[in-house]
Amino acid sequence: MGLVTPDFGLVFWMLVSFISLLIILKKFAWKPILGSLKAREDSIDEALKSAEKAKDEMARLHADNKVILQEAKVERENLLKEAREIKDKIVADAKNEATQEADKIITNAKAQIEGEKLAAISEIKEKVVLLSIDIAEKIIKKNLNSDSKQKDYADSLISNINLN
Repeated sequence: MGLVTPDFGLVFWMLVSFISLLIILKKFAWKPILGSLKAREDSIDEALKSAEKAKDEMARLHADNKVILQEAKVERENLLKEAREIKDKIVADAKNEATQEADKIITNAKAQIEGEKLAAISEIKEKVVLLSIDIAEKIIKKNLNSDSKQKDYADSLISNINLN
């Protein structure tokens, strides 16, 4: 049973070995281990802070993107509205111009028709006059051989004439 119940000497040397091991570890190993743990903790804290900053920056950029997108939508609507107004103005101007041109063409056509009508009426009157003179001459030559008949007939014609 010597192994289960240690002797005082064994316990003493074990304590001396353990304490000397702790002193050696403290002097040579724990400072670098604690330093690397501290550095690791600092780098993790720095990474967490950086991640938080990145998250905040992403949230800010997302908000900025929403604002820019909203502004772009408003600008697009304004451009579309302006384009519609320009289109409506161009269509209205084209209609007005077409109406004015049609009115001008109609006025010119009416004037031309009126001129041709007057020319035709004048020509018809001239032909009627010439035909009337020819007919009258032939009738007068045939029927009016005496001077008194000619004078009576001329008086009756003068009284029946309407001057235009």
